[in-house]
Amino acid sequence: MTPAQTLRALAPILSLAMLFSACSAAPVQAGPSPWDHKGEHPAAPLADAPFTLTEIASLNEPWAMVFLPATPYALITEKSGQLKLWQDGGPVQTVQGVPAVKYAGQGGLGDVILAPDFAATGTIYLSWAEAGDNESGGADVAGAVVAKAKLVLGDRPALENLDIIWRQTPKVSGGGHFSHRLAFSPDGKYLFIGSGDRQKMEPAQDLNSQLGKILRLYPDGSVPADNPYTDQGDVSALIWSLGHRNILGLTFDANGQLWNQEMGPKHGDEVNLVTPRANHGWPIVSNGDHYDGPNIPDHATRPDFAAPKLWWNPAVSPGGLAYYGGNLYPNWHGSLLMGALSGQGLVRMAINGDQLSKADRWDLGMRIREVEVRDDGSVWLLSDGKDGKLWKLTPKNTAPSPAKS
Repeated sequence: MTPAQTLRALAPILSLAMLFSACSAAPVQAGPSPWDHKGEHPAAPLADAPFTLTEIASLNEPWAMVFLPATPYALITEKSGQLKLWQDGGPVQTVQGVPAVKYAGQGGLGDVILAPDFAATGTIYLSWAEAGDNESGGADVAGAVVAKAKLVLGDRPALENLDIIWRQTPKVSGGGHFSHRLAFSPDGKYLFIGSGDRQKMEPAQDLNSQLGKILRLYPDGSVPADNPYTDQGDVSALIWSLGHRNILGLTFDANGQLWNQEMGPKHGDEVNLVTPRANHGWPIVSNGDHYDGPNIPDHATRPDFAAPKLWWNPAVSPGGLAYYGGNLYPNWHGSLLMGALSGQGLVRMAINGDQLSKADRWDLGMRIREVEVRDDGSVWLLSDGKDGKLWKLTPKNTAPSPAKS
């Protein structure tokens, strides 16, 4: 055990209680809700939800998606390495030219987003896990990769001119916590990358490692001169914030604020407001604990670290994060929507300035990997696993009467 781990094991635990106000929703199957714990209100019946769910397409381990604006198309990644082009009312095609991925553990094909100039250039950005040897040779190591490419539509959709712009440093052993979520700033000038801690923990606090960080790049992969740590060397130059664990959602709101969600260890899932140079404390603090037993001091013990705006205990295992600024669901305007894997549902959080509150929760009876909002304000989900599905939420005519805790 390292000195840092010993310190965490011996540290006292402070208990933080949070009230989770939940309403309108429901398991597709009967049974106890995974949300029932520590005073959190159980999910309401699906009949009271403000939407209906429609299955649209079957997929194999879908991970991320993005709609092509003003078209009937969406791109969907499958973890095993397939990029799918879905057409509304048409076939699901396989996009050619996707590179080989390291498909093992949590590794595989990851996020897909559009370049800010996509309408003119057709450029998209992809992330995936890549195998490779470390400098000493012989070790089975891997790391996340981000590349840009041109999407060519037609009878045989394909990627052309694939150009890798970032590789996770360093490559390490293991198959977890690649993260590799992507988001462009609203002005289109900067690309943000979630780089997970790869289950190594301590590197999240090390400025000589890009693990456990959120990074800021120019769209071509070059380094902005005004990044917080450009004066500390090449590895540090891309770092925007640190102390992260496994970043599985990254999005901007209408006011240009960057939000991320990440899985905690054993419980303690978080949603954070991300600002430059902020240290979010992992693995020194967390509102969860280690799976093998040792306790971790709560965020309240270290006010010098940036505390999460919201957290969950028990875990919901967040998957995907989207900002909702549409009008199909007026009560959701100005909210974050988050999928839940072990929580098997959808979570809505209301934004009020730089604060966040738990607003609604719907237990859908399935693991939700991704949430995406189309330009018409409709909400779409990807359910997880080899029998994964694309789902569309359709608003009901009558608003529900929310259950109160």
